[in-house]
Amino acid sequence: MSGLTPAELSIWNALLASIADEMGVVLGLAAHSPNIRERRDYSAAIFDAGGEMVAQAAHIPVHLGAMPEAIAAVQRLAPWQPGDVAIVNDPYLGGTHLPDVSLVAPVFHKGELAGFVSNRAHHADIGGMSAGSMPNATELFQEGMIIPPLRFLRAGIRNDELYELILRNVRTPRERRGDFDA
Repeated sequence: MSGLTPAELSIWNALLASIADEMGVVLGLAAHSPNIRERRDYSAAIFDAGGEMVAQAAHIPVHLGAMPEAIAAVQRLAPWQPGDVAIVNDPYLGGTHLPDVSLVAPVFHKGELAGFVSNRAHHADIGGMSAGSMPNATELFQEGMIIPPLRFLRAGIRNDELYELILRNVRTPRERRGDFDA
């Protein structure tokens, strides 16, 4: 967007911020769990093709600091195609803690990768020794399932084996299904 006037830049900034905000609102309305639907423990952001954050919603700002690292981690899954969605919660690859799961989708313009959209939402159970966000764990593996960057959808088709693996390792699979499908 080089050569923009300050007024045009302001318009684009407001437009992208409103899109990010709407992404979060839709997630919150469609989710099934109280953590996401009622507590609004989620964030949404837009990134350029290089992984730089260009817009964010003002939901849970603590999620946003590590999101660029998660985008960098999922970029390794390239090549991308329309309908792809990646999933990740690994705290060593841009996650925060394991219950905060990110979904990342590429955005295309005229057939070229233009950027990514992402949301990160807090799930009440991601496996581990106990549900919730602060178990009495002494190591990461006790906290729950560590999800490295993986394709959750490929060309709009869900990776059912991965989906079932995740759902089989949580105490509330119906609620998780509702949140992931949101």
